[in-house]
Amino acid sequence: MAERVVIVGAGQAGFAAAAKLRQLGFKGSITMFGNEGIMPYQRPPLSKAYLLGKLEADRLSFRNEAFFADQNIKILNDEPVLKIDRVNRQVVTANDCLPYDNLILATGAEPIRLPARMSESVGNIFYLRNRADADRLGAIMKPGVRLLVVGGGYIGLEVAAAARQAGADVTLVEMSPRILSRVAAEPTADYFRTLHASEGVNIHEGVGLRDLKSEGAAIKAVLDNGSSLIIDGVVAGIGVRPNTELAEAAGLKVDGGIVVDEFGCTTDPLIWAAGDCASFIHNGEMVRIESVPHAIDQAEHVARNILGEAKPYHPRPWFWSDQYQTKLQIAGFNRGYDRAEIGASAHEGGLKVSYFKENALIAVDCINDARGFMMAKRELGV
Repeated sequence: MAERVVIVGAGQAGFAAAAKLRQLGFKGSITMFGNEGIMPYQRPPLSKAYLLGKLEADRLSFRNEAFFADQNIKILNDEPVLKIDRVNRQVVTANDCLPYDNLILATGAEPIRLPARMSESVGNIFYLRNRADADRLGAIMKPGVRLLVVGGGYIGLEVAAAARQAGADVTLVEMSPRILSRVAAEPTADYFRTLHASEGVNIHEGVGLRDLKSEGAAIKAVLDNGSSLIIDGVVAGIGVRPNTELAEAAGLKVDGGIVVDEFGCTTDPLIWAAGDCASFIHNGEMVRIESVPHAIDQAEHVARNILGEAKPYHPRPWFWSDQYQTKLQIAGFNRGYDRAEIGASAHEGGLKVSYFKENALIAVDCINDARGFMMAKRELGV
């Protein structure tokens, strides 16, 4: 039986694993390492209510400090782990070494950065992954500020929506032929393109960012179609990379993420991984799922399996995105779909898009259709 569990990462997966261990009656020590210097908190509101100043920072926290004290969960929230010493079964920080019986890697992911040649001489380049990012971006989002959003995925669109609601002038560029090209079918993309255009966002598809140059106190953004615009800030939402450096340095298998088996275990039987950093086989292919519900489910499975349950993990992914007054809810995982169909929405003004692979339903997008989303979840077993 494990007596000492160490968790590297204080995000959704790390917190879920710690809380589930205690809920299941684990009496040993739990130590959670973070690197932001603040208590663990939820991240989805960062691109929505928190970014708009409609949610206070303390409302982001999973639980208050008293919860962690009552549950005897030790948080070292400003002491990054530098190394995993598998031989001696300990993690190494700048100040200490802490032994473990089981180690959970919940290291999350980091935004992909713009090329250094663009960012070295230009200020006001923003990313959005943590609270500090949101605080910095929120400070510039004011009426009349000119923002360029690079990337037409969900983060880029959510930031564009928040910026417009704050009164900023927003241009969005997406180098793929259309927005949401990696994550949604054309009908869903068409809906959100129309929505953002109606709110005043200027969207350029099939156009990338070529360069950034200082232009006095402003920035000159040069696009790869030869055009340029003068802006006050750039928000890059061009994807994320899983934080796998610790795992790689420790000799664990990495393939698009820290590879785990059906139980959440890495290639070391005492080291586990969950959440955005973990890759695993699903429907015959290696996947990595970026989803809060998935992070919670997978982390809780890891907690159960550390305590001896030996239960395989079968993902039941669902997602959501809030933009203006519109809510998108997604049931299932549409990767590899070969057909998408618009269906009847259960709500007037809503939209339902169903995804099929080899004639089997694998996912459903529901826009402003909570009832349709619940029906889809039941049908898909998520």
